[in-house]
Amino acid sequence: MDEQYDIIVLGTGLTECILSGIFSVEGKKVLHIDRNDYYGGESASLNLSQLFHKYRPDTTTPSDLGRERDYNIDLIPKFMMANGEIVRFLTHTDVTRYLEFKQIAGSFVYRDGKISKVPATETEAVASPLMGMVEKRRLQKFLEFIQNWNDEDESTHDGIDLDKNNMVELYEKFGLEPGTQDFIGHAMALHLDDGYLQKPARETVDKIILYVASIARYGKSPYIYPLHGLGELPQSFARLSAIYGGTYMLDHAVDEILYENGVAVGVRSGEQKATAKQIICDPSYAPTKVKTTGKVVRAICLLKHPIPETGDADSVQIVIPQNQVGRKHDVYVACVSSNHNVCPKDMYLAIASTIVETDEPEKEIQAGLDVMGPIHDKFISISDLKEPEADGTDDQVFISRSYDATSHFETVCDDVKNIYRCMTGSDLVLKQRPTQEQEQAEMNA
Repeated sequence: MDEQYDIIVLGTGLTECILSGIFSVEGKKVLHIDRNDYYGGESASLNLSQLFHKYRPDTTTPSDLGRERDYNIDLIPKFMMANGEIVRFLTHTDVTRYLEFKQIAGSFVYRDGKISKVPATETEAVASPLMGMVEKRRLQKFLEFIQNWNDEDESTHDGIDLDKNNMVELYEKFGLEPGTQDFIGHAMALHLDDGYLQKPARETVDKIILYVASIARYGKSPYIYPLHGLGELPQSFARLSAIYGGTYMLDHAVDEILYENGVAVGVRSGEQKATAKQIICDPSYAPTKVKTTGKVVRAICLLKHPIPETGDADSVQIVIPQNQVGRKHDVYVACVSSNHNVCPKDMYLAIASTIVETDEPEKEIQAGLDVMGPIHDKFISISDLKEPEADGTDDQVFISRSYDATSHFETVCDDVKNIYRCMTGSDLVLKQRPTQEQEQAEMNA
């Protein structure tokens, strides 16, 4: 380990592994260390005994739940928007060669005590119980306005400035009811709370466009998910890094980050040291340089049935908007099954999560637990949301943010791009890597 590297990466969370892969492809000499004996850090997928060891270290794993290796249980519930930034990262780096994806069967929203499917087609929209016919026409006009918007063509603006007018004003222009606003802001734009209403409309409009484009890609729902769980994502970027010479050390403690004149110069593990000009790490490796901005509560639930009222779907995303349950933040429920190679046949994995608002976090996800029906077993975790206090340019320690309560990876991609910009001084431009077939053809030429 006593070597000189360009970059040392601490922790194998998704953010760290994407950056490790990108810098390795760019020719940097990268050393990647994790104290855990598995990839993924906070965003890992665990087998059954690892799950019990993490949450109930004093109990033995029950034998009635099937083979432990049939489980790949995500610690952080997130899906991938089919047209989102994470998919671009995967395709441009050709990491897709290591992964297989399956579509999530449906996106649902909780309204007036019932779960309804978020319409994915015009036929579903007409039949949807979420709004009456007059309101459906207003929503259609609103969505047509967004789809037709062209920054360069003022005739498509209809007197609206997306950078000046806020979402309240945009909703009012189309006369949309509060329930419809909830549906658009939380089930389509996927905002965690109502803070977006007073902000310029552009961010929300972009989120709606992403949602609609993601549905258009495969139909049914906007989400896709990797077979064998989300832990496959960091592992795939780790493989990419290794192909380009990246060195990996799992199950290896890091005792300290070394500094000279306030600037990081390497890390120490026991008697061993490794030097580097720059360090990337998750918040747990630099606890004095991060601040806590909130907490997330999550409940990992083992079910022996699909979630009720979803048409026996093998996988769903359910958004419970804050206003429906008298909260300041939405509650999310994500469910996957044996069709995604994450649990044995006839088992389902569901995770409810939300931002903590009170001193009784478990009660705050009750609405999410209630929609699941009978729960065979559940594991509750409460995690701090941490973010760096500085951008790393002064001490050359670049710290990622904790995984937030959002239901997708777009904020993770933002974090990757931000850290890359701080480290290099330039924006991340993903260059298309040759595919496996192209590489093979070059070798045979």
